[in-house]
Amino acid sequence: MPSGVTTRRVTASDGVELVVQQRGPADSPTVLAVHGYPDDQTVWDQVAGQLAGRYHVVSYDVRGAGKSGEPATRAGYQLDQLADDLAAVLDAVSPDRPAHLLAHDWGSIQAWHAITSERLEARLSGRVASYTSISGPDLDHVGAWFRARLRRPTPRGLRELLRQFAASGYIGFFQLPVIPELVWRSGVLARVMRVLASADKGLRAPQPADAVRGLALYRENMRPRLTRPRPRATSVPVQVLAPTLDPFVTGPLQTDIASWTNHAMLRRIPGGHWLPRSRPDVVARCVSELVDQVERGVEASGLRRASARAAASWQPAGRRRHQGSLVVITGAGSGIGRATALAFAERGADVVLADLNEASAKSTATLANALGVEATGYQVDVADADAMRRFADQVLAAHGVPDVVVNNAGIGMAGPFADTSLDDWRRVIDVNLWGVIHGCQVFSGPMVAHGEGGRIVNIASAAAYLPSRALPAYATTKAAVLMLTECLRGELAEHGIGVVAICPGLVHTNITATTRFVGTDDAEQNRRQQATYAAYGRRNFTPTRTAQDIVRAVERNTALAPVTPEAKVGLVLSRLTPALLRAAARREINV
Repeated sequence: MPSGVTTRRVTASDGVELVVQQRGPADSPTVLAVHGYPDDQTVWDQVAGQLAGRYHVVSYDVRGAGKSGEPATRAGYQLDQLADDLAAVLDAVSPDRPAHLLAHDWGSIQAWHAITSERLEARLSGRVASYTSISGPDLDHVGAWFRARLRRPTPRGLRELLRQFAASGYIGFFQLPVIPELVWRSGVLARVMRVLASADKGLRAPQPADAVRGLALYRENMRPRLTRPRPRATSVPVQVLAPTLDPFVTGPLQTDIASWTNHAMLRRIPGGHWLPRSRPDVVARCVSELVDQVERGVEASGLRRASARAAASWQPAGRRRHQGSLVVITGAGSGIGRATALAFAERGADVVLADLNEASAKSTATLANALGVEATGYQVDVADADAMRRFADQVLAAHGVPDVVVNNAGIGMAGPFADTSLDDWRRVIDVNLWGVIHGCQVFSGPMVAHGEGGRIVNIASAAAYLPSRALPAYATTKAAVLMLTECLRGELAEHGIGVVAICPGLVHTNITATTRFVGTDDAEQNRRQQATYAAYGRRNFTPTRTAQDIVRAVERNTALAPVTPEAKVGLVLSRLTPALLRAAARREINV
């Protein structure tokens, strides 16, 4: 038993003894943790250890699991009795103060039932201050969810149904007599679980006796609740932590919660079914934020965005798809950066906008604010490592950890290698490569620690894979950005962070009017800038169209997204006929 833990027994209404563990100061807010099937209360050890410094943390072995007793008949596993057990523990450990529920899997199912049950309404009124649920929807809500999609079928709804039916196949198996017991005792089912949840670091081999007894949960509750659902809402604030890689409970079934509480919060957490063991730090932080909000009125930025996500979860997909997201964009004062900011703002995201020109960044922020989101402009030089660190600190303190970071700031440089001075090389590398490195460095660490995934978008160029004698410096930096992106994508994938490379072609932006043409005098440089700007204008592929591709790549987690037809054709040619592109690079292009 972990140090600092005290044990007591609570007798349920039908005489079953429940073994309860308590940690932390008894005069602090109580967090009551309820485990699922086929676990016992040790699933909460790491989470409880992190919460016990600030809260009174209570967990218990549910009936038939761990060291608790088991009922005399199978009917003792019905949800009404399980909810009675929860209420009995609550009365024993926090009789004079509302407690905060934290539950996982079947623990979540019974906790949902407790706070929505008409039978327990009078007993639990005012006794539950908040509820954090992981991978366990209310069974009556599930029944209503299935019926709604069957009553009004849509292609999306039917896909969701089929995915959940496939994920729930084990429930039908558990209804069979005798066979599930034999398979659990043989160890075969434990091995099957390891295969289904092979990427889940929190999975532990269950005790066969607990697994066999817990089959009654499915046999006593699934059929009546799913076939004759009686869904009810609750006034308790509910936070759902939805693992994105849960093989048993699909995302839509976990996240459709806005109808069942007047204060819903939704957080999608990269990870498998057993988040309490695989990401105890994230679970503990999310619970702490909700408890602090309820107890002290302190609303964390993450909770505010979780509420926005929950509100958007039941709306039609599309225009407000990114509601509740925070997007940070560099080089946002004009061109692709500005268009990307407005594209995300149109879809409901709050945006933080950085540019070397502070007035331009704030002008973009004003345009985004008009779309009904929060937008803030900052002045920052992405080539300055200290400035980028200060910028990141400001963002984290004022806005929270971003969901999307777009490293867009860049400059153009053209002309032969022989005419490109070391100062030219330093400038283009500082902005185009070091600027991206700085953006990735200052935000990737906080995103990993935050544990809620996200996207990092690096703007490269079709020049990254199309060699040109006219663009040696520029193309080199963009090729480096592309390779950096691919390396980071592999490194950050396990944290649910997708790293996306965007490779625009000929996009009509102001970068062409400010491109430095090395080896020319001022008059010739001005002529070439005007000619290039005019040529791109005739091409007329706008930043707005580019921004749509960027948003789509973020949503699909696309590894490499070429933008414009010539960029797409060039990518194919770079893979199929690189020699042809090398031959084309020998030709001189006059501007």
